[in-house]
Amino acid sequence: MIDDSDVRQAARRLTGLVRRTPMVDVASGATPLWLKCEFMQYTGSFKARGALNRVLSAREDGELDPGVGIVVASGGNAGLANAYAAAHVGVPATVFVPESAPIVKVDRIRRYGADVRRVGTEYAHAYDAAVRHAEDVGAVFCHAYDQPAIAAGAGTLALEVLEDRPSVDVVVVAVGGGGLLAGVLAGLEGRARVVAVEPQTIPTLNAALAQGYPVDVAVSGVAADSLGARRVGDICWDVVSRFPVTSVLVSDDDVVAARAALWDDYRIAAEYGGATAFAALHSGSYVPAAGERVAVVVCGANTDPATLT
Repeated sequence: MIDDSDVRQAARRLTGLVRRTPMVDVASGATPLWLKCEFMQYTGSFKARGALNRVLSAREDGELDPGVGIVVASGGNAGLANAYAAAHVGVPATVFVPESAPIVKVDRIRRYGADVRRVGTEYAHAYDAAVRHAEDVGAVFCHAYDQPAIAAGAGTLALEVLEDRPSVDVVVVAVGGGGLLAGVLAGLEGRARVVAVEPQTIPTLNAALAQGYPVDVAVSGVAADSLGARRVGDICWDVVSRFPVTSVLVSDDDVVAARAALWDDYRIAAEYGGATAFAALHSGSYVPAAGERVAVVVCGANTDPATLT
């Protein structure tokens, strides 16, 4: 569904419109280790890449009606990103979020001018409402993770990793619905291995790999607002079938401890989902081989700073 050419096309489209986020060297001992600081991206997460790519490509294709704009369902970050993208091109945005969405994210979505509608208790309920809205009014539907332009846009960060650190052996990413994983796998195109990290409480990819196809999982835990998809997306599953990936699970305690370490050691204010990839190394759930060069994507920072102290 997507490949390296889609990611490179997205990179050209997004030139000058997204931040080239830094890679910070945090090597310890024999393991070269960098943090890809995607929490510094516009809107506070990697999602801005995919949202801008989707909205800009829809406008190029004549799909975008400026009178009705776009609609998205989100636990928070995709809503922020798509509200930002809609404001960038001057069209309305309607964002459906579950009632459990953190108020820090909801308030920021509204500040971008979006119409926020709270529906149900989890992402799937907001998703159903967003699909109905798109059908009713003709808005461009922007999926949180399972659309080619969304995943390809997310994958542009992988191109930056390769350009900044060509010697990287492994890229570690968090997985919810799998848009970031799909984009990174496609962008790397086998030039580095990928470790996909999920909370034990939302193992969408891990369960799919065990069954041989995507399956629904229960959604709970500290990172559910950003990684709370019920199942891994079709685009992710297609890309995973072409490129190998190592699946790692971490506990909620691991995620909490990794988030605290990012703050205490580096003053990085990551949200729980943003700390999930780092949790694999911090907890020892993933142990790099001797000399393995590792890049960890810290993918989001939309959190309440009062909870970091």
